[in-house]
Amino acid sequence: MVVSDIRMPGMDGLQLMEQIQQEWPHIRCMLLTGYSDFEYAKKALRLQAFDYILKPVNDEEFILSLSHAVESLKDEWEAAEKYDRLLYAMKSDSGVLKTSLMHDLVLGRTWSPKAVMEKLQQYDIPIAADESAVMILVQLGRQFSHFDHPSLMLMEYAVGNIAEEIFSEVMHIWHCKAPHDCLLIVASLKPAYRDSIGLQPDFEQLRRRKLHELAEDFRTQVGRYLKGDLALVITDWFPFPANMAHAYRSGLSSFMMSGGEEAGTILYLEDTQQACGTPMKSFETLYKPPTLIHLLESKQWEAARQKVNEVFADLENARYSREHLYEVYLLMTNAFMYIAHKQGQFAYQIDQSGFDLLHDQGMILSPDKLRSWACGMLDKIQSELSASEHYTRGYIIHQVQELVSGDLGQDTSVKTIADKVYLHPVYLSKIYKAETGESLGDYIIRMRMERALYLLKKTNKKIYEITAELGYQNPQYFSKMFKKHYGLNPNEFRDQ
Repeated sequence: MVVSDIRMPGMDGLQLMEQIQQEWPHIRCMLLTGYSDFEYAKKALRLQAFDYILKPVNDEEFILSLSHAVESLKDEWEAAEKYDRLLYAMKSDSGVLKTSLMHDLVLGRTWSPKAVMEKLQQYDIPIAADESAVMILVQLGRQFSHFDHPSLMLMEYAVGNIAEEIFSEVMHIWHCKAPHDCLLIVASLKPAYRDSIGLQPDFEQLRRRKLHELAEDFRTQVGRYLKGDLALVITDWFPFPANMAHAYRSGLSSFMMSGGEEAGTILYLEDTQQACGTPMKSFETLYKPPTLIHLLESKQWEAARQKVNEVFADLENARYSREHLYEVYLLMTNAFMYIAHKQGQFAYQIDQSGFDLLHDQGMILSPDKLRSWACGMLDKIQSELSASEHYTRGYIIHQVQELVSGDLGQDTSVKTIADKVYLHPVYLSKIYKAETGESLGDYIIRMRMERALYLLKKTNKKIYEITAELGYQNPQYFSKMFKKHYGLNPNEFRDQ
């Protein structure tokens, strides 16, 4: 605080106060004067003087004014500290939310394009929708293997920061820990750099050359500062965020096929892809609703076990390849990890054996061994997550999801579901939203849209037949809902 007279040689108090406000705006100023001139008072107030005191000064009045100035400063400091704490908490929460969104996208959870756009904007993720992006899977080398879990998390955080610093030269990036045991970086070219090379005839070569240069620099800096090496798998460029799940599965498959690769390597998927005479056909059972993730999420254990058995029955009756086994392995580990993480646990803590292919490559070479592990993992997850669910919210959610998945016809609505679980519709909607983060009405619509997607892809049913099967009376309304969810109407989706 500065207490100053107005009349002084060289510079008067008002000039002094004006200069203080310019240089040190946090300082409180009080003016003393023997002149009760209103013009002085007006200018002092305009300069935001804390107080304006006339001489002769009353001591008690002066001390009271100083005390008020001190209290004012304390209030400012407390407000600033509260703001800093809030900002730190927001940044921490933002990291968790970004990671959760990344996991949902790479594990293939169905989101409407509008919802994804809102999330990207809300979380301030710098990669633009529909932008061409590339995914980099990062495996830490053996130099990091001796770290305990907290230390390893710190190393992963440092690796992410180094990636952000290196790649941000010409790229927007989004990075986090992947659902599987690696780090994940999604990157797109910044508009200025993309425009500078976009018209070049060798655009793709220039883009790859720059990406490789940054990847090598990334490895070098990690080695220099963290004393360890990395193995990188770089996917093909893809439309963001629509093809993230496909890019992730492709990158993860290459990691596994190469045994994780030795640290110090950079593997490009476009270099490893081989021409194939006929396209590989997926096993329909893997993707047929209700999916394994949905069955685990709603704790329908017997149905989940039946789903697993159906998948392996299909394997036995088909001429499967090694890639088919990878496909089954990835879908099942995705489901197990998703449900474990949703319950606040790490899947490898429930059973580590199937989540480290560096120790047991036979898991993805033998369908019998893979089936044995999947069934065992399902039993362990059920044992870990199913204790005492009766009369709890989790049990109610489980009932609701079973009812919805069992019938998507005309009678399926929030009210009919509420009647069946003996709760008021408003209360049921409230607890469902609180437990899952999704409204019950949106969940019913999402299940209908996923079922519609499957029927359009896998059957020859007419649009009006699908409309009726899903409980919609008006095909136009069904088409409107489908387009809102997926960006295309049913006929356009079927024709593409």
